[in-house]
Amino acid sequence: MKTVVITGSARGFGLCQAKKFKSLGCNVVLSDVNEENLKKAAAELENVGPKDTKVIRTLCDVTDCEALQRLWNLAKETFGTVDIWVNNAGVNSPDKPVCELTQKEIGFLLDIDLKGTIYGSKIAFAGMKEQGFGQIYNVEGYGSNDAMMTGLTLYGTAKRAVTYFTRSLAKESHDVTGDKVCVCRLTPGIMITDFIKTANGGATRIELPEKTKKVYNILGDYPETIVEYAVPRMLQNTKNDARIMWLTNRRAFGRFLTAGFKKRDFFS
Repeated sequence: MKTVVITGSARGFGLCQAKKFKSLGCNVVLSDVNEENLKKAAAELENVGPKDTKVIRTLCDVTDCEALQRLWNLAKETFGTVDIWVNNAGVNSPDKPVCELTQKEIGFLLDIDLKGTIYGSKIAFAGMKEQGFGQIYNVEGYGSNDAMMTGLTLYGTAKRAVTYFTRSLAKESHDVTGDKVCVCRLTPGIMITDFIKTANGGATRIELPEKTKKVYNILGDYPETIVEYAVPRMLQNTKNDARIMWLTNRRAFGRFLTAGFKKRDFFS
């Protein structure tokens, strides 16, 4: 039975991943900075999946390496091994040009979206190197493919850096562990959650322009749809530097072709 650790898993995409992993027979370690949300998430997972699977939860701030080390230690001590570690925690950027962002807003996003991924990968990689196996998944996002848009420059910068970091760490794993530790990318595309409507960790609401809503209606999906595709492939993967990608160019092209007669509205 595999054990999966997911950061930022008290709600949204992280929680949906947790539910799917547990439904497929995995033990799951939930982590987040919000205790109340963690309690609710753990309660939702209790009756998911086979009866011999377990879920535990713990508070964890991904900007703190010591907290991440405690997360690893808890999972290892409880279940013996950690098979998959997903650096899922992230925040959105306020919808405004970089020149209007405060120093606090810039630091907050980079600390969580970029440094949090690096710190989590560092801790998980060290533990997996010692145990001799494991998979790390880092979540790509807007900007990972060099896409650019006013209001998403900072977020895109962080995600582009995550892509480079993940691929370079995969090369390090090849050199250091002989690919025993797989460092991979999870590319969900546009997800319809509260994430796209909020910034600064949910403290700031974002009013999406109608043009953006139109694109999201064509290309977006609920996270429940995405995990049905992604999680089984994450469990089956044995390849270092793999990329589990939902919104492929082919799928996006098909969506635009059929948009005229397949109406979707996530914002009504």
